[in-house]
Amino acid sequence: MIEKAQYWIDHLHMQPHPEGGFYAETYRSEGKIKNLDRHYSTAIYFLLLEDKFSAFHRIRSDEMWHFYAGSAIEVLMLDEGKLKSHRLGNKPEQGETFQLVVPAGLWFASRMLDPSSYGLVGCTVAPGFDFQDFEMARRSELVHHYPQHAEIINHLTYPENE
Repeated sequence: MIEKAQYWIDHLHMQPHPEGGFYAETYRSEGKIKNLDRHYSTAIYFLLLEDKFSAFHRIRSDEMWHFYAGSAIEVLMLDEGKLKSHRLGNKPEQGETFQLVVPAGLWFASRMLDPSSYGLVGCTVAPGFDFQDFEMARRSELVHHYPQHAEIINHLTYPENE
């Protein structure tokens, strides 16, 4: 494991995330949206490492990503049959951006653009994240709905979720 990535994992008290990578929750609002029983907002640190990836999944809220350290991360979204690629990083001259919003309900995944590096980002969700609102993609179902993107779906999903 890259020494600098291990530094962040240790110092931010990160743990493995079910979709891939590592995370640590940093904020959960005290207030809740009563009719949804959801916190107004939540935030986490999220770290991807080397050739690992965050598998295709979706949540019921908008999620804003913020770049902090390391190398650029590619965030892929399936939107009305189209595969959209976004680069989260600190080199705008290379098409990278510090912030990115993944709209509620879209299937999305992320991976390192440099598989020998790591990327540290933050994710803010509003209304707040709850694992009840998290759905991991089933490979076979996603390929069925988006056969034109089968190669990337097969690469960014886990076999046990077929």
